[in-house]
Amino acid sequence: MSTWQIELDTWEDRADLHPEDAELVQCATRGLPLAHAPYSRFHVAAAVRLADGRILVGTNQENASYPVGICAERVALSTASSVAPGAAVVAMAVVYAPSGQISHKPLPPCGMCRQALHEQRGRQGQPFALIMAGTAGPVWKTPDASQLLPFAFSGEDLP
Repeated sequence: MSTWQIELDTWEDRADLHPEDAELVQCATRGLPLAHAPYSRFHVAAAVRLADGRILVGTNQENASYPVGICAERVALSTASSVAPGAAVVAMAVVYAPSGQISHKPLPPCGMCRQALHEQRGRQGQPFALIMAGTAGPVWKTPDASQLLPFAFSGEDLP
């Protein structure tokens, strides 16, 4: 019998975070107004810290044809890949807020984003931390974002 475990650190308040993690959460929080979420009014922003220290932010971008939209996590990863090809992501912070409201708990990424996070880990050959937060309240952090998808599909599964 096998047991799967996810390493998850929790803090009751972002004021208790390590300064680098707090900075990343703050950058994501500042990005929330840039989200284009006219249909769901559910704003999400993701900030990535690259190995060279740069921080890039992505936000969710909705479309009237819902499946055409893209989540903040994938926007941030795509931005990093475009702006700094080959650069490793060392951490990502994801913050969300329903339009005009305060969010009081962390939320994990959707399944599609979990797959993208897993594939980013594979591309760069090393894990990266994922920090999840609302605009207030507790914060969660896992040292390896791909832990959120324990039975991941990968290119090795393709014929």
